[in-house]
Amino acid sequence: MPYNTNITNARKDLYKLAEMALDNGVEININTKKGNVIMISEDEYRSLLETIYLSQNEDFKKSLVEGLNTPYEQTVAEDKVKW
Repeated sequence: MPYNTNITNARKDLYKLAEMALDNGVEININTKKGNVIMISEDEYRSLLETIYLSQNEDFKKSLVEGLNTPYEQTVAEDKVKW
């Protein structure tokens, strides 16, 4: 669940907000007169970039949909997969 604050309080509570984003994965919404800013952890940010990258790859999307549509009985146990 996102945490909302204004820029004045965000300046005062920057360390606490960073800890919230890092430890709990909280999305921090910082309101300013010009608009809003979202603070998230680096891990969350990189995960979003990876998701965007993969969603643009047609072969990956096709493979993912195929996998989702594969009946469980036809899947291979993880310990049987050769990586």
